[in-house]
Amino acid sequence: MTLQDYLALTGPVPDARIDYGSAPSQFVELFRPDGAGPFPVVVLIHGGCWTVQYGGITQLRSMAGALRAQGIAVWNVEYRRHDEEGGGYPGMYQDVATAIDLLRKEPRFDMQRIAIVGHSAGGHLAQWAASRHRLPQWSPAWTADPVRIPAAISLGGLADLRLQASLIHSSCERDTAQLAGLPSAARPDVFADTSPAEMLPAGIRTVLVHGEFDTVSPPSVAEAYAHRARAAGDAAEVIVLPGASHYDEVAPNSPCWPLVERAILGALEAP
Repeated sequence: MTLQDYLALTGPVPDARIDYGSAPSQFVELFRPDGAGPFPVVVLIHGGCWTVQYGGITQLRSMAGALRAQGIAVWNVEYRRHDEEGGGYPGMYQDVATAIDLLRKEPRFDMQRIAIVGHSAGGHLAQWAASRHRLPQWSPAWTADPVRIPAAISLGGLADLRLQASLIHSSCERDTAQLAGLPSAARPDVFADTSPAEMLPAGIRTVLVHGEFDTVSPPSVAEAYAHRARAAGDAAEVIVLPGASHYDEVAPNSPCWPLVERAILGALEAP
């Protein structure tokens, strides 16, 4: 799939929209299966290079519809990107945290069977969200009792902001300051509360899925992160999708979708 193929993706209308703030991008789309539940839950975090330019939430409706058909509730998260008022650091991270903690208000969700899936820039935010119980208390995104997510699936993610700074710049034209803020005397290391690689070990299982021919976030990115996670004591698995690009992994009509779906279903198995 090409970028244009990805941008053309769409899916069913969500069953509900939940606003968690007053900004236009502070909302969640809920896709709820038929029945009384409780339903396993997948949180989706779209990508798009952390910018409004490439959309994202609409494209992930295709994945949301496919998962809903499997009896899974889907929480499709929108958030303020770096080029929206209040976005970037720390607003983008606070948005994701707030949206996820709203899961507790849905009585038909099985909170023992929850996974988070993020694509590209959303892979970074998904891994961050599953690791945020490791945040230092000085971080503006810290909360006392975050929803715990035992498994994160990163689809072509870019989650090591320090190691991958040059790749993020060449692939997305994003600089560290746009994603992690500026250093200060109180916060000399901007990656300490923004980069999942700096929050290891998180005590989670991470599945890193990359297309064989992904040039935005090649499989070597996954291998490097998995090596670092395993060295810290976390479980990490790498899946390379044969013949796939950076976009096939989010398309249910892609030949490699069964591999992605299997990874998601496996992440939802009860502990």
